[in-house]
Amino acid sequence: MRAALLGLFALAAPAQALDCRDVEFEGTPYALCEVDARAERLSLFLNDATGQPYGSFAAVEAERGPLAFAMNGGMYHEDRRPVGLYREEGEELAPLVTRPGPGNFGLVPNGLLCLSDEGAFVVETLAYEAGNRDCHSATQSGPMLVIDGELHPRFLPDSDSRYIRNGVGTSADGSRAVFAISRRPVTFHEFGRLFRDGLSLPNALYFDGSISRLYAPSLGRDDWGVRMGPIVGLLAADASP
Repeated sequence: MRAALLGLFALAAPAQALDCRDVEFEGTPYALCEVDARAERLSLFLNDATGQPYGSFAAVEAERGPLAFAMNGGMYHEDRRPVGLYREEGEELAPLVTRPGPGNFGLVPNGLLCLSDEGAFVVETLAYEAGNRDCHSATQSGPMLVIDGELHPRFLPDSDSRYIRNGVGTSADGSRAVFAISRRPVTFHEFGRLFRDGLSLPNALYFDGSISRLYAPSLGRDDWGVRMGPIVGLLAADASP
């Protein structure tokens, strides 16, 4: 029991301004990048200067400079247009989608990652529509993994649907943003428990499960695969020394 409690403490311990680390929770390995979202300027990246989707971490770095860390940041269509709301530095490029639908995105409640001057917040879609948060940048995805401390009601403890999955969880005050990717296939229920029980985060959002990717130089991670849509990350120039 003492070892288990120490493991939970290690997962939930406050991060440095940017802290990427490998952890294990309930016997499953994960890679995490935790950001002090009040001290650091998280950014979203979709299109380059010509209006074409970046599609890769390397393309972002080629135009914007080195990344301290990055991750795929929301679901997208075949042409890499965001499926739901996408807002970047005050400009809305895709509208909010509130209706249920097919696939993981439409498994409501879904939500969005909101980046604001007060920090980073995972916000449920209808709460955002009601004016819950003002975001200079936001990316919508789904489903929510954790909603006000509770797992998504549709998640099954005995599900056999397992994928490499990635997502983000945030603290209530917006100071902690923890980006996680599983290092082996997990269920939604298992992934949600990582954020709720392992990281003590009240809200968490699923990003994807088939193209999940992480760029974390400190962990030796520069994942490659199919071209991405939205990307979330921290430019090295914006990171604390």
